[in-house]
Amino acid sequence: MRVIGFIIFFIYIYCEISFFIAIANSVGVLLALIGIIATSIIGFSLIKKQGLKNLSLMQQKIANQQSPKEEIINSVSLLFAGFFLFIPGFLTDILGGILLIPYVQEYIVRFIVKKLPTKVYSFSSSRNVQVNNDVIEGEFERKDDE
Repeated sequence: MRVIGFIIFFIYIYCEISFFIAIANSVGVLLALIGIIATSIIGFSLIKKQGLKNLSLMQQKIANQQSPKEEIINSVSLLFAGFFLFIPGFLTDILGGILLIPYVQEYIVRFIVKKLPTKVYSFSSSRNVQVNNDVIEGEFERKDDE
């Protein structure tokens, strides 16, 4: 299993370097490096903005006692997008940018929500419960009838 992981990793590195060399040949090495840095900065600012928006939507749904399942999945997709934008390279930046598109996020949400169970278990206390603050402490001993 480790061998397959190493093979996939080296194929990824080969593709990433080849893509960088192709872009550097067409626009120049300096512009290619600036492009990688710029996409990382722009991507992180977009993720921060969308992440905060998603967090506020999640809080609103929880306050309205609705399921925040879709927002949680969107947050996970934003996390993966941020991870891909953090890794230097054009292929990962493209993949991270694709994950930032709302339509792609909606498709991922619909795909994952279909796989999740539909029954939601909620454990909450009733609002009409009366609380009795009288506490009686003591010890007891059980004696069986013989």
